[in-house]
Amino acid sequence: MDDRLTDAAEKMAKAVEHLRDEFGAVRTGRATPALVEKLRVEAYGSEVPMQQVAGFSVPEPRVLVISPYDKANLKPIEKAIAHSDLGVNPSNDGQVVRITFPELTTERRKDLVKVVKAKAEDAKVAVRNVRRHARQEFEHQAKDGEISDDDLARVEKELEKLTHDVVAEIDRVLDHKEKELLEV
Repeated sequence: MDDRLTDAAEKMAKAVEHLRDEFGAVRTGRATPALVEKLRVEAYGSEVPMQQVAGFSVPEPRVLVISPYDKANLKPIEKAIAHSDLGVNPSNDGQVVRITFPELTTERRKDLVKVVKAKAEDAKVAVRNVRRHARQEFEHQAKDGEISDDDLARVEKELEKLTHDVVAEIDRVLDHKEKELLEV
């Protein structure tokens, strides 16, 4: 019973960690490798994450420089960035790809807030799905006589508290990202 509760807690923690990763890829007007490192690049006959074919540097707050390990990957990297939802135009000087991030407009900031709220809601849904699945397992155990009704009530209460705590953590992460996006 405790193993299933621990398993549910780990899955919920992974949902929060995934949300943090997703938020790292949402642009705040500052250049960061997290914005592009997971983009898929057509290289060597297959699609690979950009971080496997290039290095990154941030020489200025709004400039990201991508240095491919193999110069043959310059065009595919440029293409991957151009086709992403970043809304930026990469420039290629034959050695590196440069991305200059424009200052975010108020309208764009509000759009990004909507995006992060949707991602946070997806994380909450994932957490609730973990709770539902764990609850079904516990109810099945109670039905089979493996655990008592008192144990079922106790574990459901613990599961509910765990879910509430994780949803509160998601809300804290969302509030932080929202403030970061709206800060001028």
